[in-house]
Order: sequence, then C-alpha cells, then structure tokens
Amino acid sequence: MTRKRFDEIIHSQYRKLFMIAFRIVKNKPEAEDAVQEVFLKMWTMGEKLDEYDDIEAITVTIVKNKCIDVVRRRKFSDGGVEMPAVMNFENPVSPYEQMASNETNEIVRKIISGLAPNFRELVQLREIDGLSYEEIASITGANVNSIRVSVSRARQIIKEEYLKHSYERGTSERTSGEVL
Repeated sequence: MTRKRFDEIIHSQYRKLFMIAFRIVKNKPEAEDAVQEVFLKMWTMGEKLDEYDDIEAITVTIVKNKCIDVVRRRKFSDGGVEMPAVMNFENPVSPYEQMASNETNEIVRKIISGLAPNFRELVQLREIDGLSYEEIASITGANVNSIRVSVSRARQIIKEEYLKHSYERGTSERTSGEVL
C-alpha cells in the first residue's frame, strides 16, 4: 500500500470510524485513540491490506473489535461496574433527570428498531453514526435527494410514535391518580 492510498483511506474513513468508536466506548479520547490504533495496525499490515476487496469493511470490523476490547478492559478495571467516562461537576444531572433521559432514549431506541429496515438503516447512518447525506449515498448507492426524503419521513414517524407513547403514558398516569 502506498502512502498516498493510505492517506486517502484515513481521510475518507476517519469520521465514520470515529462515530462508530464513540458509539461503542462513549468517550471521545478513547474513541480517538481506538481509531488511531486501527490506522496504525492498518499501516503495519502494509501490502496485506491490498489483498482485501473491501477495505472499508475491514476498517469497520477492526475498529469495532478494538472498541469492544476497550469496553471490556474498562469493565474489568472498574470491578464490573461501568462508570461514566466523564463526570460533569459544573452542571450535575439529578437522578430524576438521568432516569428520564434514559427512559426517553430507550423509548426512541425501541421506536427506531420498529421502523422499516430501509428507514432504520438511514436513521442509524445519519442520526446515530453522524454521516452526511453524501456519505450515506456512497454507502447505499441511493440518490442524495431520496435519502433526504426518507430520513425526513423516518424522523416524522419517530416523532409521531414518541408523541403517541407520551400521550398514552400521560393519560394513564392522570387516570390512575384520580379519585373516583
């Protein structure tokens, strides 16, 4: 592999790999380190890397495995208890706010998992992985404008389902506390 080809891979893959790493390790410095180590490993692989048909798939697999190792090491060193990566003492979040946030995230995750596969994939790539519409188009082979429309529709479905869930929850809480 030439230096020029390696630089092209780094520039085209860094953001995507960082988003994947960050989603797994939930810590910016650890995600950056993981991606750097993956690029170092790729460089040491040298000509062996040219044997693979899809370098993007290899880089994604390597970064996922690296991040899983990081998370396992973190759990082991914390005695099995995963601690938050960064403590924010300036704006502490109350236990209630943390619980509400976790609950909201879980509801949205369930809604996303219930989407049609094409919507679910696009939401994953755009909103969770943080890829641009152009990057998504290069991955999926779809037209950028149709991706924009599909992502917009998926967002609308998520919003409607979330509001429906919130309304149902709010209604049930009001009726359960009423005195008959």
